[in-house]
Amino acid sequence: MLSLLAACRQEENPPIDTRPLPSVAASPFVCDLVPLEAVRLMTGLRDPIIEGAFDMTVGQQIDKLDYGTGSCRVYQPTGNKPKALQITLSPAGSENEVEWEISQGARRLPEIVPGAIGSYGQNGPADDARAAAMLVHGYDRVIVELIHGVKGRDNAADVVAMMKLIAPKLILDATPAPEQAKD
Repeated sequence: MLSLLAACRQEENPPIDTRPLPSVAASPFVCDLVPLEAVRLMTGLRDPIIEGAFDMTVGQQIDKLDYGTGSCRVYQPTGNKPKALQITLSPAGSENEVEWEISQGARRLPEIVPGAIGSYGQNGPADDARAAAMLVHGYDRVIVELIHGVKGRDNAADVVAMMKLIAPKLILDATPAPEQAKD
């Protein structure tokens, strides 16, 4: 009888998958650039609801400048479907914003893209499963915000790992190389 009760409790609380996020972005992808397996690991959701896209040419359409924008939003598939993860790309970055975050206790991101700076950290109390990372390259900014992470995982390491997977593609595709810059 006790073993049956223990088995039922294990089903209610499946073991935490503590494997690190992949170090290489591999398909299947959501929102065209975000590896689904990384999303599953860091949110603990097997079948998340996913919305959004990134547009690397939106600036050319709006004001003839080269920049991209967009977001990828991940929601829990049950209940009131709260947001678990959001990744955004915008032309609203500034190095001062990163330095301010660091002065407030955030840690400096390791170099992910040459010439870019960033910060990351746990959001809220130490036992909260929220974390965020921000990377700025020129005016382009990528934010990985883990709103509902998995308790027992290193959520700060997860947002850094996700940033390493997606930021090189998002930031560099959104930012023209100097020789391609328009006058």
